[in-house]
Amino acid sequence: MVRRKIVHIHEDKCNGCGLCVEACHEGAIEMVDGKARLVSDEYCDGLGDCLPACPVGAIEIIERESKPFDEELVKERMEEIQKAKKAPMPCGCPGTMAKTIERKQAAIKEDEVKDETKVELQSQLMQWPVQLSLINPDASYLEHPNWLIAADCTAFAYGNFHEDFIKNHITMIGCPKLDDIEYYTDKLTEILQKHEPKSITVVRMEVPCCTGIVAAVKKAMLKAEKIVNYREIIISTSGEIK
Repeated sequence: MVRRKIVHIHEDKCNGCGLCVEACHEGAIEMVDGKARLVSDEYCDGLGDCLPACPVGAIEIIERESKPFDEELVKERMEEIQKAKKAPMPCGCPGTMAKTIERKQAAIKEDEVKDETKVELQSQLMQWPVQLSLINPDASYLEHPNWLIAADCTAFAYGNFHEDFIKNHITMIGCPKLDDIEYYTDKLTEILQKHEPKSITVVRMEVPCCTGIVAAVKKAMLKAEKIVNYREIIISTSGEIK
């Protein structure tokens, strides 16, 4: 054990954004139960690359007794992380797995059968276009305080998407699996630099490849140096909120 400078994470302040995980080049930080945690003292070099990434000031550098920084262990850990990212899933990407969703039909009363009145749902879309690649960063509608950034499959999976998410929001959609996430990050950064939203809601599917849209939004907030009221919704492939 040696006395040295090392990262300390205040769990009570952590909002679970995960930006520090992205910023740590040694893989010393992981998200555990929605909070950032230092995996091992030996992985942390104490230089604090993660500090400017934290939007809520939950990380500081302190001096305490700890195991010394081990560069060889870090090298092995980073190799394992890279292998895990590249390893193919045994059945392919869960996002491409064929699946039939069986839904139980609600019982229809006899008097309802006789009533042929058709109820038409109204679209809650507030602007056009909605595809992130097509949105003009200077568009005046971006001055609206509430933004919805969604993986495009979510609107098809979740039945009440317009009422629960699009309503009273400016909508931006994209596919984190098929589109260029780095481009989305740069585009969102530019949009954030030019406008002041009060809230950002990110809606994604439960499949692993869909986390890319979350990463793009969080990196953009970091690059734009904007702290925005943020929430994240996950939709299952059967169309339920998880």
